[in-house]
Amino acid sequence: MKYENIRKQVLDAILEAVEQGLIKGTSGNIALRDDVDDVVAITPSGIPYKGMKPEDIAIVDLDGNWLDGPYKPSSEVPMHTAVLRARPDIKATVHTHAMYATIMAMGEGTELKPITPPQCEFVPVGVVPFTMPGSNDVADKVVEALGKDGRAVLIKNHGMFCCGKNMKAAMAATEYTEEMAVTTMYAKMLGVYEPMPEEAVRKMKELIAADQAV
Repeated sequence: MKYENIRKQVLDAILEAVEQGLIKGTSGNIALRDDVDDVVAITPSGIPYKGMKPEDIAIVDLDGNWLDGPYKPSSEVPMHTAVLRARPDIKATVHTHAMYATIMAMGEGTELKPITPPQCEFVPVGVVPFTMPGSNDVADKVVEALGKDGRAVLIKNHGMFCCGKNMKAAMAATEYTEEMAVTTMYAKMLGVYEPMPEEAVRKMKELIAADQAV
């Protein structure tokens, strides 16, 4: 099977996301770029993830053209491939409709701020205004919001989009962004919302970057 390694990584990641409740039904999609060829493995459109096999994962090029796989690639191919084209440092991308991130995305223009030290790695997390799913418009807005080194962004009425240098990093961004949304929402409901001080966030980001560089 062509590109078995990246197909298996995408399948494992989507099943993990389903298990964690980050993805329900056939919503959400995950992609991974090959280390050698400019191709991308991405979850197919409208196919239940449980029971899926690695060979069911679609293969597209960086322009989104369908190259291989029995099922049509996700409708969000434009968003994933746009980020992968814009960010050579990024290899894996994850889009989910996770509940709390989706709720917090309603506050357009209000970025998520870290509540705990591990969350610092993934900020800033801004909010992209709603545009039609699967469009080049939403793809362009996500690329712009992520910028040169962003790891996560919320999309109003749509969920979140996260990325990383590999699948582990992209999944970590997804998990911690949802955690950030959960802790933020409950803290605000209880009237005790107090994100980490900006100076502490800066220092934590520096420490995390130094650890990862070793």
